[in-house]
Amino acid sequence: MDQVSLVIILLAALLIPLIMAKFKINSLPTAVMEIIVGIVIGPSVFNFVNTSDLISQLSTIGVIVLLFLSGLEIDFSLFKKRRTALTPLEQKNAVNTPKYSPVRLSVYAYSTIIVLSLLLAAAFKVSGLFSDFWLAAILFGTISLGIVIAALKEQELLSKAFGQTILLISVFGELVPMMGLTLYASVYGSNSQSLWLLLLILAVAALLLLRFKPFFRFYQNINKSTTQLDIRLAFFLIVTMVTVAESVGAENILGAFVAGIVLKLLNPSETTRERLDAIGYGFFIPIFFITTGVDLNLRTLLTSGKTLLLIPLFFLAYMVAKIGGYWVLKLRFKQANALAGTALTATTMTMVLAVLRVAKSMKTITSDQSGAFLLAALLTCVISPLIFNKFYSAEKEDLVKTAVHFIGANLSTVPVAQQLRKGWYDVSMYTNHPENYQTYHAQVPVTLMENFTAQDLQDHGVFDTDILVLGHIDAERNYELAKAAKTYGVRRIIVRFEDRNVLNEHEDELRELGVEVYNTPEANITLLRALIESPSTLLLLNDTENSIYEVRVLNHLYTDVQIKNLQFAQDITISQVIRNRKLIAPNGNTTIMYGDRLIFTGNKQKAAQIRQALATAN
Repeated sequence: MDQVSLVIILLAALLIPLIMAKFKINSLPTAVMEIIVGIVIGPSVFNFVNTSDLISQLSTIGVIVLLFLSGLEIDFSLFKKRRTALTPLEQKNAVNTPKYSPVRLSVYAYSTIIVLSLLLAAAFKVSGLFSDFWLAAILFGTISLGIVIAALKEQELLSKAFGQTILLISVFGELVPMMGLTLYASVYGSNSQSLWLLLLILAVAALLLLRFKPFFRFYQNINKSTTQLDIRLAFFLIVTMVTVAESVGAENILGAFVAGIVLKLLNPSETTRERLDAIGYGFFIPIFFITTGVDLNLRTLLTSGKTLLLIPLFFLAYMVAKIGGYWVLKLRFKQANALAGTALTATTMTMVLAVLRVAKSMKTITSDQSGAFLLAALLTCVISPLIFNKFYSAEKEDLVKTAVHFIGANLSTVPVAQQLRKGWYDVSMYTNHPENYQTYHAQVPVTLMENFTAQDLQDHGVFDTDILVLGHIDAERNYELAKAAKTYGVRRIIVRFEDRNVLNEHEDELRELGVEVYNTPEANITLLRALIESPSTLLLLNDTENSIYEVRVLNHLYTDVQIKNLQFAQDITISQVIRNRKLIAPNGNTTIMYGDRLIFTGNKQKAAQIRQALATAN
């Protein structure tokens, strides 16, 4: 019978994503649907499944793996202050942006959540509705990091200031309750050890971090599909930290969470993370969520008048505890987005499940109360993402185009500038020739300058750009300006050298600085050879509707996906995939990996949008 129940659970786990895709159910997280299906196939409705020792053990592993992956999701780089990384352009733009960084906003926002959670817990205690003050405060302060990340990924917001702010608030919403739960279990648990023993968890974590710090550099040299050393290391960390946590009287989920943080700090590759996600979300975690629904016996819960009263009250408490974040988010973001972000942070499920699991094992909460907390959390997962998707729209700072400044207005640069202006580029041109200014200023934005010295260009803000194109005919001047621009902090510089002798003399130096160089005669030779070898090249180059593009894939929505399954596969033709500096001739079954560079052709309007989507860090 145990095996039959497990087969039904695994079948449900297989069918849920397929059904959601078939009927385009995008508003609900998969985890929520899994709990709902668990309720349906459990004693609440059809009673097809009953939990057994085997299923309970797999469910326990599922919550451990879930908390491990949650720890792995934390991006610690967000907590680092950017001192030297800002270019002069970014520093200049920062003057006009709000002074509230994502870290600062997230600290303020979660501070309001802590205060409101304590007040709400006190209100429930005074009213007699729920007497455990500390447990209620921990539950009201939780945020579901996994669901928040999924929602931000769908909107491609993880690389933007708004997404980083909401992500950090959610990180606090998992870290702080986790530590609170550990202290709660240590103080009120019957089997808990002395509190100072909890420091052993951090000590062991630090030891493992130091011991395996060079692991992934060494691993690249011996990587074999039959060894999967990175996955073996991950499970070694999980088992070790869970064992240590349980040995000092803490909860196993704390050990799993810390293990995830340790692995994150070891800086694993994207491939490692994808394989761990596959193991967790492909097998163990769905069992945990579905089993959670199975264990929720609504027939018993909904017969209790107090439980029916607690469900809406707990739901309101989850929502009200996060409402202070609205005024904090308004300090930087527009009102609708502040509301959307506040609603999304009200989503809670993962930590609620973990906290209730511990509380039930400690017998500090009844089944009715646990069910009310869980059903209320389920409601937040249904309603909060709907509010977020309804109200969110792009911030002005996210719509800023890439700045491209051309030094030199001539037949080589003006046509390029005209075409770039039609895409996601803000183009400006500068010339010191009055006749060129008269010829071209009506076609593109051209500024006439008396001199092209580095100081003059800096004073006129020419170096305040994302991309600087030195297209002047004077090769020596281009060389000097390229060095000055690099010293100033321009990240990408493209330089024209018509004099091959000057290029030969300085090419190695400029390439070491990261400056890109080109020579028109060589470009013409390459084009002529291409015309001879591939006669259709000229047709492609003269095509006003289509063009050739190159993009680095940084958006996880399009990684680990076969080319034929890309949603825009019909709109572009991918001719080359560059991976680890090697060219791959792709076909429909070629899988796109994170960091791949794609060379493709397509309609200029559609291709520009596709290129931006692929390159959006997420």
